[in-house]
Parts: sequence; structure tokens; C-alpha cells
Amino acid sequence: MEQDPDARWLARVMHIAFFLLLGASLVRFLLRHPWEDRSPWIVALSGALAALYLLGPVLGTRATPRRIAWLFTVVAVWMLLVVLAPSFAWCAVPLFYTGLRTLPPRAALVLVALLTVFVVTAQVQLSNGGFDPNLIVAPPAVAAIATAVFVHAQRQAERQRTLIDDLIRTRRELAAIERREGTLAERQRLSMEIHDTLAQGLSSQQMLLQAAERTWDADPSTARRHVRTAESIAERNLAEARRFVHDLAPADLAEGGGLEEALRMLAGRESAVFRVDGAPVPLPERVQSALLRIAQGALANVREHAAATSAALTLTYLDDQVVLDIADDGRGFDAGQRAGGPGGERGVRGHGLPAMRVRAQQLGGTLTVESTPGEGTVLSVAIPLSTPLEAGA
Repeated sequence: MEQDPDARWLARVMHIAFFLLLGASLVRFLLRHPWEDRSPWIVALSGALAALYLLGPVLGTRATPRRIAWLFTVVAVWMLLVVLAPSFAWCAVPLFYTGLRTLPPRAALVLVALLTVFVVTAQVQLSNGGFDPNLIVAPPAVAAIATAVFVHAQRQAERQRTLIDDLIRTRRELAAIERREGTLAERQRLSMEIHDTLAQGLSSQQMLLQAAERTWDADPSTARRHVRTAESIAERNLAEARRFVHDLAPADLAEGGGLEEALRMLAGRESAVFRVDGAPVPLPERVQSALLRIAQGALANVREHAAATSAALTLTYLDDQVVLDIADDGRGFDAGQRAGGPGGERGVRGHGLPAMRVRAQQLGGTLTVESTPGEGTVLSVAIPLSTPLEAGA
């Protein structure tokens, strides 16, 4: 509930109500009781209670030992105030909310019951001995209503969270099904394309070369014509193969804008910052494709796992290598511990890191990850410009 805007709004209302009730109770006491022996204690305890209550938001809302100790200290000071001056009894209403929000359900109900007893006792004292049923019934009724409203709101919030989780899970399952269907459709399309172009062309080349071999001695001119036809078919097949490679390249690169433009578009889609350092140099297509794929995977990990508020891509051209850095200010992790633990890097930020490392190694490069819990993550990939692209392929 800490991140719920409605819960934060309700907490602010309760804080304001507490200080208003505390101030009104102090003013009422001072107006009805001219300065007497207990007055300095009342003023001092009121100031102490206000100071203690201000510490609440600093300690959070979870039932940590410090938070529980703070709550019981606040309640103890309030009880002492009520014993000395019953006028402070109705400050219990915001304390109902604080106890319900902090403690486990049973402990919270016990605390609410205890506060209610003090409120009823204080109201009876303020009645100067006269019997008024409202003084007995009203405080428990207020406590019951406050508790019921709070519990109902908590259950509603829990149901909403469950519904949202179900919707997110269903959306991911549908997206996975769509990806699988898209992959199968693309495989079928490619198989048909290859069968209708490259496979047919290779079959024709084989037949023509076999025919040329059979007629090479008896009819050299016909054999040469077969070879030239086979050469023409091979040229067309080469063009088709290049088209396939172009179609399989990342879409942002296929549009012809180059690596910098593709990374800039990717950063824009992911609400990240993009910067280029150094003098750009032409990069082989395999290097551009690998760097773009690594950036896509890294930003996907940031979006899905890091809970970051900002991310940045930096493409740096050095004399002998090109370096791509992806940094975020997310929750981070213990890179040294995770890399050596069960599951290795696969357990760190999803299944993408091993694939990114393989892409870098296939080009003779390296991929490093620097991260600290709570301080974000920096992923850096360096590809040498002088290493043959075939190395490690």
C-alpha cells in the first residue's frame, strides 16, 4: 500500500487530523483549566507527542521493529496525556488508522480496543458524573466504523492488485502466443521463399552443370552455354540471398539510417537518453546488428526488471574499438554474487545476458556488467574494429 496514491492521500489527511485534534485538545485544556501544577506536564507531553508523530513517515509503514516501537511509544505518551487530561481522548481516531496500517490484523484490533477503552473512560470523566449513553456507545461505534472502512479498503486494494496481476499475466501469455505464431508464420514464409528461389536455382544450376559435363567433349559450345546459364542463375541466387539477409536484419537498420539513427530511435521508444562520443566510422553490418540487438535486450531488461526512472545509451568510437554503454538508475543487483550462483547470469536480469555475451564474443568483443544493489547497473560491450568478423563465428 506504500505506493498507492490513495493510501498516501489518506495518510496525509490522518496526519493533518491528528495535529488539529492535538492542538484543539491543548487549547481546550488551557481554556478550561487556568494554569495549574499539571499544566507544564500537559504542554510538554503535547509537544513530545507532536514530535514523535512527525517521525512516523520517516520510518515507513511496514511493521519493522523500529516502526512498532515508535507506534507503542506514541500510544504510551497519548495514554499518559489522556490520564492527565481527558480532553486529548479523540486524538485516538488517527491512531486507529496508524495502528491498523502498521500492525498485523489481530494486534491492530487489540490496539484499537485498548484505545477505545481509554476514549470511553475519558468521555465518562468529562461528563462530570452524569450518565450519557452516547458517551459509552459513540467511541466503540467510531472505532468499529473506522476499522471496517480500513479493512474493506485493504481488501478492495488486494483484489485490485490480484486483478491487475492476472491481466498482466494474461497479456504476457497472449503476447508470447502471438510471438510464437509470428515466428511460425515467418518460418513458413522463409521456407517457401527459399524453396521457390534458392532451392530451385541451385537445382537448376546442378542440372545445367551436369549437362555441361556430359556435352563438354562432344559439343563444347553447348557446354559453355550451359555454364553461362548456370552462372546467371547463381548471380540471381546471390542477389536473393542478400535480400534474405537484409530482410532478417533489425528493422531499424534495414531502414537505412545507420547504427546511430537506429539507436536514437530505440532510445526514443524506451524513453532513454542517447549520446555519441568520438568520431563515427563505418561499421560492418554484423557489428551494427549485434550492437543494436544488445541495446534492445539491455533496455528490455531495464524496462522489465530494473524499476529504473532513467536509462542512457552511449556509443563511443575509439581508435581501435567501438563501445556501447547502457546505464540505468534501477534497483541493481550483486553482479559478483549472482554470476557465480545458481543459474549464473540467467538469474540476474532475465535470459538476455548470455545471448548478449555470445554476440559480443562472436565478434571478438567483450561484455561487462557493473551493478550494486540500489545503485543501478551499467552494461558495456566493446567490439574491436580490427578483429576479423569471422573470428568466433
